[in-house]
Amino acid sequence: MKAKLYRVILPVNDIDRAEKFYSDILDQKGIRVSPGRHYFDIGGTILACYDPKSDGDDQGEWKFHENQYIYISVANLENIRDRMKKSDCRFLGEIEEMPWGEILFYANDPFGNPICFVDEKTVFTGN
Repeated sequence: MKAKLYRVILPVNDIDRAEKFYSDILDQKGIRVSPGRHYFDIGGTILACYDPKSDGDDQGEWKFHENQYIYISVANLENIRDRMKKSDCRFLGEIEEMPWGEILFYANDPFGNPICFVDEKTVFTGN
């Protein structure tokens, strides 16, 4: 049996705002699967924006560590960064080349979640 990562849950506190932000950045509508969940298919892995309050769930403590990034590879890195400039993201870093060869930029979405966009031609998977 071959394991496959198929979904990542991203905590948000306003599902409509999350839908708009990620729809604009990813250039896709995604799909609302419940009152508090909106899914985006990113290359076969689902980015699941999840607002527990809208789903009627206990909110608990939902947050990522400040360095726990979700990495998304894209064909048009500069275009994505330009979209991010026009969005309400909390932080937007510069495009840079990492020592292992990836060209990327770091950001925080409107909810403070750390995300990173990487030029798909430079993705490093450890090989």
